[in-house]
Amino acid sequence: MLSLLLPVAPSRDELFARHGERYRWLALLTVAIGVIAAVLATTSFSVAVPAMGAYWGMGQDRVQWVITGYMAAMTVAMLPTPWLLERYGFRRVFLGTVLFLGLTSLAGALVSDFAGTVAIRLLQGAAAGVQQPLSMVVVMRLFPPGRQGRATGLLSFGIVLAPAVAPTLAGVLLEHFGWQSIFLLSVPFCLLAGLLAAHLLPRADDLQRRPFDWYGVILLSVMTLVLIEWVASLREAGPLATWSLVQSGIALLSAGLFVRHAGRAVAPIFSLELFRERAFAMGILVSFAYGVGVYASSYLIPVFLQNALGFGATPAGLALMPSGFVLAATIPLAGVVADRHSPRWITVAGLLVFGLSFLYFGLRGSAVSYAEILWDTMIGRVGLGLIIPALTLATLRHLQPRLMGEASMVNNYVRQLGGVLGIAIVAVFVEWRITVYGVTPRGIDAAYSEAFLLLTATFLLATVAALRMKPRE
Repeated sequence: MLSLLLPVAPSRDELFARHGERYRWLALLTVAIGVIAAVLATTSFSVAVPAMGAYWGMGQDRVQWVITGYMAAMTVAMLPTPWLLERYGFRRVFLGTVLFLGLTSLAGALVSDFAGTVAIRLLQGAAAGVQQPLSMVVVMRLFPPGRQGRATGLLSFGIVLAPAVAPTLAGVLLEHFGWQSIFLLSVPFCLLAGLLAAHLLPRADDLQRRPFDWYGVILLSVMTLVLIEWVASLREAGPLATWSLVQSGIALLSAGLFVRHAGRAVAPIFSLELFRERAFAMGILVSFAYGVGVYASSYLIPVFLQNALGFGATPAGLALMPSGFVLAATIPLAGVVADRHSPRWITVAGLLVFGLSFLYFGLRGSAVSYAEILWDTMIGRVGLGLIIPALTLATLRHLQPRLMGEASMVNNYVRQLGGVLGIAIVAVFVEWRITVYGVTPRGIDAAYSEAFLLLTATFLLATVAALRMKPRE
């Protein structure tokens, strides 16, 4: 049905002949706009957590499912992306996900109950998850090695600018039109990405029909969802409760069965051969910690500003905007540097700067001023800007081209898994510490301070893994 509504797709050679060398950048721009739509849907709801909690009469540990449910669906939906690319081609997969994300965003604006909102967010996350690995596939397929860092930097420029702007726009929409209007942020970008993709993405001429690895995807999906639910239930059940132990056992069993299956299957969802490259294996650990830190901090800072410091939704959203501009300005420069110098050492430097920025929040707590928050988040985003292009290159550069689709999916899957677990962990951690210290200004201050110190420790551990991202000779 979709193919009947679209113009006849040109081949890749025809597009290069029509647009010349600039075609690489046009294709990159098209995919970036689609990814921005997904990123907006991911980050825009953090500022609305207190409002939704008041609307439904729920605590953070339940309301956070509006965000973590989206990210859980996104994480699981990444798994079939390599198979979908082989089966249907890049053009159809991208257009299908953009269309589905736009339609579910429109539907979300019409829903107001908790269950319906979470259901729409799950559908949005599924579309965004399939789409997420596509950006790096474009970079690795269209750009030569000497220009991949620059392409990654420019691609990330818009992708990281979106989370900076999203909380601000969401805060304005929230205060004037209600939290349901936040769903509409992604719609214009979905429309634009779809129109560009219809004319700029080539048809697929090398489709394959290998069987889909249902068993592997089911095992990884079970592991992912059980891990998230395990973290979310820790506050009420405790780590040693029977249900918590059962959940952790199911997650470990699912992971073990998948490793056994992937080592024997003819066409697993991804090959364990990827992890024979030490740079990739260590890079995956760093990507997990990076996901924890980025998404947990994007969730925690606006909530901290509102619940601990007493700011409204708009100033809480505005607090991340300057740091977003700093991040967007840093990434293209970091991409150029990553093409010329060791991506591993650039990643280490970025991890240290970004991780230590949380230490300031942890030590100052509610004594921190609004101006200090702005400066500290800007410094932290400089470190994050160094990490993004360098980590991608250090992780993927040394792999064989035939493994690139699987490697990009695994890298994004692990980062998103870290992100969804990071949000769940800090939400549950804050609620738990407030229960311990008491619902007083001092208790709330201590709870948030310890949450920021937890993020600092996460990035220091990631630095150890980054030091070992040296590829095999």
